[in-house]
Amino acid sequence: MPDQWPTQHPAPRPLPGPPGGYGPPGAYGPPNGYGPPGAYGPPGGYGPPQIQEVSARYRRWAGILLWLSIALAGLMVVAFVASFFLLVKADAHVDNAVYGYLAIFLWFGITAAVPVLVGLGIPAITMRRRVRQQERLGHGGWRP
Repeated sequence: MPDQWPTQHPAPRPLPGPPGGYGPPGAYGPPNGYGPPGAYGPPGGYGPPQIQEVSARYRRWAGILLWLSIALAGLMVVAFVASFFLLVKADAHVDNAVYGYLAIFLWFGITAAVPVLVGLGIPAITMRRRVRQQERLGHGGWRP
């Protein structure tokens, strides 16, 4: 039965390139050109991808997103504190019940702002980390 025999694999072919390979024999893999993947090839051919430099526009948007998220978080804290003051005022007298509804309205606003804060904050942090990494490596580029 043919399904009981081991599968036949084609013989590996040498890599394209100059006849002698790249560099001295055996420098980038086995001398015959056969071997495990990634063990042969041109120098730098399997290296990690190079980090692209960030532009001034990217740097500017990273700052804008960061400050927008900081401002939104500040507004959320102010709204949270104000809601407690509104609750205290609403509890002081029966005729001030509308302040309790305003506090609840602020809580709904805070709840609705949380996804916006996450949507602004995570990209801002990621972009700022990339900008700082470029500056640390000396690839900061032009800064206003």
